[in-house]
Amino acid sequence: MAADRQAPGTKNRMSVTDREALDFHATGRPGKLEITPTKPMATQRDLSLAYSPGVAVPVKAIAENPATAYDYTTRGNMVAVISNGTAILGLGNLGALASKPVMEGKSVLFKRFADVDSIDLEVDTENVEEFINCVRYLGPSFGGINLEDIKAPECFIIESRLRELMDIPVFHDDQHGTAIIAAAGLINALELTGRDLKTTKLVCNGAGAAAIACIELIKAMGFAPENIILCDTKGVIYQGRSEGMNQWKSAHAAKTDRRSLEDAMKGADVVFGLSQKGAFTEEMIRSMADQPIIFAMANPDPEITPEEVARIRDDAIMATGRSDYPNQVNNVLGFPYIFRGALDVRASQINEAMKIAAAQALADLAREDVPDDVAAAYQGVRPRFGPQYIIPVPFDPRLISAIPVAVARAAMESGVARRDITDLAAYGRQLSARRDPIAASTQSIFERVRQSPKRVVFAEAEEEQVMRAAVSFIAQDLGTAILLGRDDVIRATAEKAGIELDRPGIEIVNARLSNRVEAYIDYLYERLQREGYLQRDVQRLIHNDRNHFAACMVALGDADAMVTGTTRNYATALSDVRRCIDAKPGHKVIGVSLVLARGRTVFVADTAVHDMPTADDLAEIAIEAAHLAKRMGHEPRVAMLAYSTFGQPVGERSERVREAVKILDGQRLDFEYDGEMGADVALNLERMQQQYPFCRLSGTANVLVMPAIHSAAISTRMLQELGGSTLVGPLLVGLDKSVQIAPMGAKDSDIVNMAAIAAYNAGM
Repeated sequence: MAADRQAPGTKNRMSVTDREALDFHATGRPGKLEITPTKPMATQRDLSLAYSPGVAVPVKAIAENPATAYDYTTRGNMVAVISNGTAILGLGNLGALASKPVMEGKSVLFKRFADVDSIDLEVDTENVEEFINCVRYLGPSFGGINLEDIKAPECFIIESRLRELMDIPVFHDDQHGTAIIAAAGLINALELTGRDLKTTKLVCNGAGAAAIACIELIKAMGFAPENIILCDTKGVIYQGRSEGMNQWKSAHAAKTDRRSLEDAMKGADVVFGLSQKGAFTEEMIRSMADQPIIFAMANPDPEITPEEVARIRDDAIMATGRSDYPNQVNNVLGFPYIFRGALDVRASQINEAMKIAAAQALADLAREDVPDDVAAAYQGVRPRFGPQYIIPVPFDPRLISAIPVAVARAAMESGVARRDITDLAAYGRQLSARRDPIAASTQSIFERVRQSPKRVVFAEAEEEQVMRAAVSFIAQDLGTAILLGRDDVIRATAEKAGIELDRPGIEIVNARLSNRVEAYIDYLYERLQREGYLQRDVQRLIHNDRNHFAACMVALGDADAMVTGTTRNYATALSDVRRCIDAKPGHKVIGVSLVLARGRTVFVADTAVHDMPTADDLAEIAIEAAHLAKRMGHEPRVAMLAYSTFGQPVGERSERVREAVKILDGQRLDFEYDGEMGADVALNLERMQQQYPFCRLSGTANVLVMPAIHSAAISTRMLQELGGSTLVGPLLVGLDKSVQIAPMGAKDSDIVNMAAIAAYNAGM
C-alpha cells in the first residue's frame, strides 16, 4: 500500500545499503529522537517554577478546569504514535519492539513537516482488547493518537473502539492517510479527463485497511456506490459472496455479475491498486476506458509500473506509492498537517469532513503555480499541473499553510472543534512561520504592507523567477507589481512557464515605449553631466538598462519601491541605483544582513558597501543598523565587534572600533551599544556578565557591527553554508528612496521577501 516510507532492503532507484541504514540509526545518540526543555533550567528559580513548588499552581488550575491543560502543558501539541508491530511497512508481523524504528521515524516526520511534537509507544500485545485498554487511558497525555502498522481487520476494531472511548482524535494513518492523498489525486485526475464524480466507474483491488478507507472516503465525497467494485485475492466482492468475507468487505459488496478482477476492469475509468506487484496485467489495462486513471499504490513495487503502462497506451494518468515516479501517493502529505489543524482547534476527532477538506486542499495546491523550492527538488524542472503532476510533493513549503487551515475550518464547521480560530488567514501565516524562520521574522512587515500596499518595480521581469515573485507579491495583497521589460518577451516566457500575468495588480512597462523616457533622461543627465556622462550615454542607460530606468521611476515618484539583483552582482546593481538615487539626508548607505538561527534574529552590518570603514563610518553604520532593527520590531542592542574585547589584545584595527564607541558616546542615542568586543562575548550573556560586568548591554547583542566588510562577508556566508542558520539580505539601508537588491540567482520566495521589505521601507 502507499505509505510515507519504504521497507529496508527493497529495490529503489535511490537505494541505501543495509550498513548505511544501521549506521544512520546508531551513530551518535542511538535512535532518532530526544526530548529538550522549552523553558530555562539554569537557576534555582527556574527549577522552582518548573517543578516544586511552582508546578502546583497549574496542577490546581487543570484540576479545576481540565481545558487549561492545553494552556499549561504540551498536550495541545503532542501526538502519540502507537503500534503493536503486526503490519510493519510491508515486512509483516515482526512484533512491537521491531516496529520502534518506524514509529520513531513517524514522530520525526510530525516534527519536521508540521512542528508537532510526538512520542512513539510500542504496545506488546496482539490481543485487541488488551491493546484498546492500554491506549484508552493515555488520553490525558496527548492531543491526538496516530495508530500505525496494525494489521487488518484488527485495526478497524481498534480505531473504531478508541474513537468511541477517547475525546481526542484517533487516526489510523495506514487507512486514512493513504485514502486522503489518493482522493486528492483522483479529484485532479477526474478534472483533467473531464469526468464527473457521480458517473465515474472505479475498481479497487485489495480489501485491506487502506483500500476500505479509500472506498469509504470517495463515497463520502459523492462517488456513486453502484459504480465501485472492490476486489480481493478471491476476485470481486459481490452481494451474496460468502468465502473470505467480513463485515467491512460486506459493507462494500457490489451488485454485479462480474467475478474476476479482469472482468471488473473492463471499461473501468479508474483503478486503485492496494495489493501486490504484478496484480495488473497488460490485458487489464488495455480493457479500461479511454484516458484511464491508474493508481498502482502497492509498495515497494506497484501493481504495474508507469513504463509498462506507457508501452500499452499513451492516454493514461498514473500514480504510485514510489518517490522515483511522478504523482507519489505519499502519506507525509497528510498526517502531519491534518493533526496540526486538528490540534490547533482542539478537535475531539478527525471526521469525514476534515478528511475531505484535506483532500480538496491538496488537490487545489497541485493546480497552483509551483515555487522555486519545489522546482529545485526536481533538478530545476518545474512541474506543472497535468497528468504528470496531480499531487503536490512533500517538500512543497505551502503545505503547512494550506492543509491545516482547511482541516481546522472543517472541524469548526462540523462541530468537533473546541476552540475557534476567527482569522484563518492570519492562522495560515502563523503556520508558515513555524516552518520558515524568514516568514517568522518578516510576518509583521507583510502585515504592515498589506495595510498600505505599494507600487513595486520588478526590474528584471523577463526572468521567470521574477515573474513568479511578482505574481506571489500581488497574490499576498502586498501591492501592485510593475514588470519592467519587453512586453512580448515577458508574455512569451510567462506562457511557456505557465504563469498567468493577466490579473489585477500586475502592470508591464517597456522602457523603450514608455512616455516617461524623456523625463527620466533629463533627470539622470542633470545628475551625471558633471561626472563624465554625455547625454547620449544617459539615453543608452535609460533605454537599455532596467536598473537605471526602474530607479528613475522610483526617484520621480512613478513607483514607491524597486527590487533587482537576480541577474547581476550586488555591487554592480548598487552602482546602477546610486547613479539615480542619493543617500537620505543625514544617513549613510549600508548593507545589513539578517542571520536567523536557533530562534534568534541578529542584524549584521555592514555586509555590502564599506570596505574598510573609519571610526566615523562605524559609528554611522551602528546608528543605521540599530534604526533598521527597531523598524523591524526589535529593541536594538548593538555590539561593536573586533578581534579584541575591551582592550585585550591591543591592535590598530580595534582602535578604530574603540574610537567609534567614543563617537557614539558623544551623541544622544535611544539604543544600547558597547564595544569593542568579540562575537563570543556579544552573543553569550553569561560570559558577558561574568567576565565583563561593566558591559552596558542588558542582554545578548542583536545588532553586530563588523570592523570591515571582509569580516562581515566571511562570517555571514560561513554561517549560511555550515547550516543551522538562514541568511536574509544584505538589506539596503540609507537611500532616499526604497530599493532592495536580491542575491544573484535568488529564488522567487527570496525576491518576494525583498520586494515586501522594499514596500515596507517605502512607507517609513
